[in-house]
Amino acid sequence: MGTDLAAPLAAPDVAPIQRRTLRLLFGTQIIGGIGVTIGVAVGALLASDVAGTAVAGLVSSAAVVGGALLAVPVTRIMTRHGRRPGLVVAYLAGAAGGTLVVVAAATRWVPLLFLGMLLFGGGSAANLQARYTAVDLAVPARRGRQLSLIVWATTIGAVAAPNFASLADRTTSGWGLPPLAGPFAFSAAALLLAAGAILALLRPDPLLTARRLAAAAGPAPAPPVATPAAVGAAPGSPVPTPATPVVAPAPTARRAAGMRAAWSVVRTRPAARLGIVAVAVGHLVMVAVMVMTPVRLHEWHDDADVLRVVGLVLSLHIAGMYALAPVAGWLTDRVGRRAVILGGVGLLLAACAVAGTAGHHTARLSVGLFLLGLGWSGTMVAGSTLLSESVPVGIRPSVQGLSDLTMGLAGAGAGAVSGFVVAAAGYPVLTGLAAVAVVPLVTLALRPVPVGAPDEED
Repeated sequence: MGTDLAAPLAAPDVAPIQRRTLRLLFGTQIIGGIGVTIGVAVGALLASDVAGTAVAGLVSSAAVVGGALLAVPVTRIMTRHGRRPGLVVAYLAGAAGGTLVVVAAATRWVPLLFLGMLLFGGGSAANLQARYTAVDLAVPARRGRQLSLIVWATTIGAVAAPNFASLADRTTSGWGLPPLAGPFAFSAAALLLAAGAILALLRPDPLLTARRLAAAAGPAPAPPVATPAAVGAAPGSPVPTPATPVVAPAPTARRAAGMRAAWSVVRTRPAARLGIVAVAVGHLVMVAVMVMTPVRLHEWHDDADVLRVVGLVLSLHIAGMYALAPVAGWLTDRVGRRAVILGGVGLLLAACAVAGTAGHHTARLSVGLFLLGLGWSGTMVAGSTLLSESVPVGIRPSVQGLSDLTMGLAGAGAGAVSGFVVAAAGYPVLTGLAAVAVVPLVTLALRPVPVGAPDEED
């Protein structure tokens, strides 16, 4: 890590560094995506076998919660030492979790299974943080596209991994491992491979490089401290300006490591608040509707047919989430971050309307889930891009970690509540409540940015 800070970096060197970073992240995102998804594909089945059906949902949710909670220490490491050690630690945590799940399957010890799934969430945390790593050195006009490229790479792993699950289980059956444990052994190996690639090849560290360039450029001019409207003066009258403007200093890398410091920055920056809310609300709506869709399909498909139908519907949903992410990134750069967020909200509302009124029409429900994935993609790509460029580079990893923590907890909460809503009132009511959940996001996206408020920072 010391070599990353050894000497000043000339601006012309940034472009090749960014190209190498993107190539590396694209490859590790595929490997990490396979590692995470191959375990997720059999996680609920393994949990049901070891802990029983009633506990299986909680065990599966443990990976989601673990990914959200691990974002806190991982981003603290990134704030202090750069992206490379943070990503390595996250991938290693996921690999350790996969190993513990294998041991838990062999010993049938439920507490160890919970712990393993919590740590397994580190793979998801690393994959999410990779999208932010992609924009540390990106030029403003390409941030959306380069972030979306890394999101899109997840598609390859997500599509390929379920096909490896059966092969992994058959391969490890001769090793003495219990059924369904083999995929987690392969997950651990894939996440270890991703950690090794990041450790060896992510040099120089993009975040530390961005900080060095920002320091070399000098502090940006202070924004206006007052306006006629702000001080109650008539338009056109002189605005009192202090002789020495008081500007809050940007937090240093070491002081800005905590979530409290991240929130103190976000609450003063309207664009950063919008970015966090867009990512969290989009994820909440997507998870709430998506997790109950298999239950809805089971209402009119029998046991022999439902798994095939669920697979097709969710494949369309995943395609909506990831396959068209580059389009969302291109639009984010061309028409603006807020416009794409609002477009994503429109797609989420359309998805809730179509899915909620589909009745027993599988084709219409499939269209609703595809629109749900598209809406999530728009809010995720545009919200993440807006958040990243709206805060100083010194505090950026902590703010991004706060966003991932908020997103993960929002998704976990939505998944937990959605089952009770469907049991009590039905799937159409769930989609209606999910549509209502986007109202705060629309209000925030349409709110004018105050004059002189700290906002986007290139």
